[in-house]
Amino acid sequence: MLNTKQIMEIIPHRYPFLLVDKAELLEDGGAAVGYKNVTINEPFFQGHFPQEPVMPGVLIVEALAQVGAIALLSQEAFKGKIAYFGGIKDAKFRGKVVPGDTLKLECAIIKQKGPMGVGKAVASVEGKKVCEAELIFAIG
Repeated sequence: MLNTKQIMEIIPHRYPFLLVDKAELLEDGGAAVGYKNVTINEPFFQGHFPQEPVMPGVLIVEALAQVGAIALLSQEAFKGKIAYFGGIKDAKFRGKVVPGDTLKLECAIIKQKGPMGVGKAVASVEGKKVCEAELIFAIG
């Protein structure tokens, strides 16, 4: 299991944009699982439905992308590089994420050619899928 410090050695994100609290690599860099503990102290809750706080879908997708970047950048060929968002396909939101939830973020790299990669990503809370998307990465 990678802690926050180890995650920050792989991807360049920092507070408030580091959205992954811990992660584990699967399949030798071909996939990763991350976890985000969602708390009421998150800065986005101040303005995103403050009477009934809901984590913005775009931030769920960003958290999934960070897990995909961890999977890609953990590969020996890409160590020390940066993974840029290249695209989002077929994103679907299936439930809300609220304070107190633990968001499980899974991303498996399904295609890779040179500096490009495609990941199949799923976010869930307590086993219930809340978001899924295909994410495209460019390594720079």
